[in-house]
Amino acid sequence: MTDPAKVRRHAERIRELVASVVRSQIKDPRLGMITITDARITADLRDATVFYTVLGDAAAQASTAAALESAKGMLRSTVGKALGLRHSPTLTFVLDDVQDQVKHIDDLLAAARQSDAEVQRLAAQAKYAGEAQPYRLDEDEDAEGDQDGDEGTPSATDRR
Repeated sequence: MTDPAKVRRHAERIRELVASVVRSQIKDPRLGMITITDARITADLRDATVFYTVLGDAAAQASTAAALESAKGMLRSTVGKALGLRHSPTLTFVLDDVQDQVKHIDDLLAAARQSDAEVQRLAAQAKYAGEAQPYRLDEDEDAEGDQDGDEGTPSATDRR
């Protein structure tokens, strides 16, 4: 078993190394405005997944993916040398679609707010179907008892 803390340290180091190499050594014109967001490595330290985002449209994302795929060998050897492991981990690059998910969640929240506002508007205009207070209160019973003139006589419920 590999120590989970060691795995996390290696994953963080892979993220830093890949970001540094992409920024300084890769001169591919297809490489767009890229940000390395995260890296994860398996417990056996053989496979690493690197997550990235690209500023731009789908064409920029596709060209950046192609540039990363062509530079995968250089990145793998750099990571392997820096980590000092027996086996260099294979690198897999995955487009991190956080921005799309954020936009989708924001749209859902806006729809929920609009729905809540509509419900509140309808509730403000609502009226009771029957009386405002459908239950008889204790004051009503006392008032009825006073009208009968039985004020001094205890009722059956009072005796218990």
